[in-house]
Amino acid sequence: MTQLRVGQGYDVHQLVEGRKLIIGGVAIPFERGLLGHSDADVLYHAVADALLGAAGLGDIGQHFPPSDDRYKDADSGELLAVVWGLVSAEGYRTIHNIDIVIMAERPKMAPHIPAMKKNLARILNVAEKQIGLKATTTETLGFVGREEGIAVSAVCLISSHE
Repeated sequence: MTQLRVGQGYDVHQLVEGRKLIIGGVAIPFERGLLGHSDADVLYHAVADALLGAAGLGDIGQHFPPSDDRYKDADSGELLAVVWGLVSAEGYRTIHNIDIVIMAERPKMAPHIPAMKKNLARILNVAEKQIGLKATTTETLGFVGREEGIAVSAVCLISSHE
């Protein structure tokens, strides 16, 4: 019997001086980067939370707490791989699709989306066509519009075979 599970993830990080901007494993040239305990890859964090949520395994903060120095400046791609391992260990071995929205006023994400999709597909061992990835602005509204931070929303569908 196949069990389908949907998960939703959302993450936000503040833009600050003196940090690299890494989204979806891509270093994006920009005058500011995202503040966080790890490398603050907001896309990987949202996808990790979607996968964890679908499997009923809590959230990324429970598994990699910011109070734990082992995760200081951690590569979020490596953390995402660990998350997929945890989800797989629960019997959810198939990702049917992931749909992601990056919300950022600047920099423009479109040129980097193909590399982000390739990175995600490699980490999660899925085809790139199973990943929907797009970016939008908030038309200068809110913290994203004021360029104070970047947010990402992700939804996934996974299944197990019992």
